[in-house]
Amino acid sequence: MTISTIPPDRNTSLSSMRYDPRFQVETRSDDFDLTSGLRLIRRRMVMIAAIVTLFMAIAAMMVSGLKPSFHAESRLIIHTPLATKLGPEDSGRNDPLDAASETERLLSRSIAERVIRDLRLDQWPEFNPALQESSLIDSIRAMLRGLVDREKPLSPVRNSIEPIIPKYYKALRVWRDGQSDVIQIGFDASDPQLAASVPNRLISIYLEERKDGLRGRLDAAEEWVLQRIAEQKDRAAAARDAVDAYQKTMDVVSNDDDQVEQIKSIMELGERQTKIEQSRTEARATISALEAADDLSLALQNMVIPDSIGAAQRELRSQEQDLERLLEIYGDSAEVVVDMRAKILKSRTDLSLAVDRYLQSIRSKLAALDHEDDAVRSALAVAHEKRARSALAQTELARLQRMSDKEQTALDKLEEQRRGLAAQAMLPGAELEVLSPAAVPLAPQGRGRLFYLVGALLASISIAVTAAFVVEMLDNSVRSFDQMAGMPRIAPAGFIPRLKRKDRGDPSMLFGYIQDGMFDEAIRSVITSLKQSNGGKLPNSIVVTSAHSGEGKSLVARSLAIDLAANGIPVLLVDGDLRHGNLDSFFKSELQQGLNEFLCGQAGIRDIIDHHPSGIDFIPAGNATLHRRARMTDAADIVSMAASLGQVVIFDSAPVLASADTMHLTALAERTLVVVKWGKTSRRAVEFCLHQLRTARNAELCVAINNVNPKQHAMYNFSDSELFVKSLRKYHEFT
Repeated sequence: MTISTIPPDRNTSLSSMRYDPRFQVETRSDDFDLTSGLRLIRRRMVMIAAIVTLFMAIAAMMVSGLKPSFHAESRLIIHTPLATKLGPEDSGRNDPLDAASETERLLSRSIAERVIRDLRLDQWPEFNPALQESSLIDSIRAMLRGLVDREKPLSPVRNSIEPIIPKYYKALRVWRDGQSDVIQIGFDASDPQLAASVPNRLISIYLEERKDGLRGRLDAAEEWVLQRIAEQKDRAAAARDAVDAYQKTMDVVSNDDDQVEQIKSIMELGERQTKIEQSRTEARATISALEAADDLSLALQNMVIPDSIGAAQRELRSQEQDLERLLEIYGDSAEVVVDMRAKILKSRTDLSLAVDRYLQSIRSKLAALDHEDDAVRSALAVAHEKRARSALAQTELARLQRMSDKEQTALDKLEEQRRGLAAQAMLPGAELEVLSPAAVPLAPQGRGRLFYLVGALLASISIAVTAAFVVEMLDNSVRSFDQMAGMPRIAPAGFIPRLKRKDRGDPSMLFGYIQDGMFDEAIRSVITSLKQSNGGKLPNSIVVTSAHSGEGKSLVARSLAIDLAANGIPVLLVDGDLRHGNLDSFFKSELQQGLNEFLCGQAGIRDIIDHHPSGIDFIPAGNATLHRRARMTDAADIVSMAASLGQVVIFDSAPVLASADTMHLTALAERTLVVVKWGKTSRRAVEFCLHQLRTARNAELCVAINNVNPKQHAMYNFSDSELFVKSLRKYHEFT
């Protein structure tokens, strides 16, 4: 930016010069520009400080409400009672204790309720929400919840244990130490005595609950077993009665001696039947042999015969031998031979008669044997039938006795189980080995308030810096001509520093008290830039506009007019904002007509021009309701009239994006000055505004950045960031 201390002369020719902004030094993506980060923090220091202050205030309220928390811890191991392992396996408990299951038992609802009642946790405000005072944060949270949920939340009941249970579980922690069976019980409370009392009391209640629970299970099991025993007794008695009744009904012999006698009788009858059969066979063989033999003496030689027959047979044989000796001595006709033959014949007759009698006796014996065989067979059949019936009865009786024995065995087993349950009921539910009981803690756990405040401060700073970076990344406003370097056909007209809010609407400050300040130097620099862009001469007509309203175009237009008039250059200031112009109020004019009336043909040029004591002629906007009937082409008459009088016409036009009238005025004027508000106007709006103005007139457009904060501008990494710093130093040295 060029700051001139010599008032410009309208007719003085200046060499044509252009502001060629330098681009920022680009860094690679993998380079870290620490200077840019520090500049960003400096620029957003107010925002960062506000965010840090807000978060620290919230954190201070939360930290101030923190109370010291004491932590007490107990370590223990739960064993299965040793006595349960010494008894029979089927008479008691043989399931091993599971550490995970016992941990869940320690967290059971019944134990929690007993601990709360025994230690009176409902009288502690940290566990009973009904006793807690509502804090500011809780009130805000309730108010926000009420905006979302219309249902009114239920207030905590003072005598109810339900709100205390979650608080209790939140303060209690029961866990296993790694993979071992060691169980740790910890509790947090604001009172050290209470923190130590809860784990110890919980252990004792756990033992009682475990024993009572086991006793209840054993009682239920014993009742079930007793019921089963009663039923089993009935079944065993019924089985025994069935055995006795069957034995009586079927006359079953249950004595082993009687069974042996039955078997012995059957064997004797069998042997008797065998002997009879042998005797019968021998008798039949003897009868057959005697009946079929031609020579009885020969047949009798191989048989067992009575002694009488044997004696007769021997006598016959002796006589035959004597006959053979006699024949050797005597002849056949000898008397001795004849007598011997007569004796032999008689002996044979006697032998035959004896054999016949023997056969008759054998036949009688055979008949007796047949009769005896029939009797033995009948007796044997009866014995076999009796034995068969006895065997079937014995089998059924054995089956009934087995059933009776089975029922009795089941009864004995149930009795044994009942005795085992009675013995187990006398044992504890579990055995505890307390490695370290909970002791009263000497110091609170966790960090102090200073630590949390420092942590909150660091977190707040991080959040604030992150928010600053996000805001900076989202910031698309124009702050330097480097950001407009890519826009074609523009001429930078310079920077205009910020005025205080109270000085912007005070005409006396513009007319007298800031003539020698930086603002006046910036206005002179803008005038110089307009001359340079116009071939070294001041333009006869200038349109001052902006993209949006509120960017300071009216202030710049009036300041240009005041500066030119102060240097003796005739100026005609025209309020070109037909709808929202307020030039008459600024100059305190009493004219009733203005530019609207002239463009509508209701007034002449001389009727709408007013003169200010500062030497400025001005035309107000007039009646805003006439702007729809205005003919903007008639504004050329104002430019022609001013040129004939040697005046410079400055149009304070409406914003480009708010009114199309500016397009017509731009086509009439020699130069157009676009005012951009520093840190507010977006680059997209500037691009669209310049594009619209170039369509109206293909000429170079001058751009001035207004409302610049010199100190903040110096914190950016633009090529023109140091211009204001140097100017400020020179200005302060001069003043």
